[in-house]
Amino acid sequence: MHLKFTVNNKAVEIDVASNTLLVQALRETLHLTGTHVGCDTAQCGACTVIVDGKSLKSCNVLAAQVEGAKITTIEGLASADGTLHPMQAAFKECHGLQCGFCTPGMVMSAVDLCARHPKATEAEIREQLEGNLCRCTGYQNIVKAVQMGAAQMAK
Repeated sequence: MHLKFTVNNKAVEIDVASNTLLVQALRETLHLTGTHVGCDTAQCGACTVIVDGKSLKSCNVLAAQVEGAKITTIEGLASADGTLHPMQAAFKECHGLQCGFCTPGMVMSAVDLCARHPKATEAEIREQLEGNLCRCTGYQNIVKAVQMGAAQMAK
């Protein structure tokens, strides 16, 4: 299949098999390896990207299903000059990561969450991030990071 979409504000065209998952197209065809493959069953959230303004687990959707869409991966959040997105900076500042495996998906989910609910409470943040699993942090610093990132995104 020949597909066209926008990834990280760049128009791309790729040729993939009809059964290619979006996560495979991103990682293997476009070499955007910041999107991680964790469980392959849409349970862990490590593969989360933003498609047309909404977070989506890319291991659970075919690349063909997002043809024509605007996709943002973790690589597309920082500015061209390397300045971190406010949510990335907040995760760094608040130590919202340990091993880092869940971090790209967690950050992408948090960006979507804060865009939709800029004043989310701690309980709402925890509820909204339930689809992103972290085995290392205990979530305390992740929640702090999301709160800080939300405040910075609102400015």
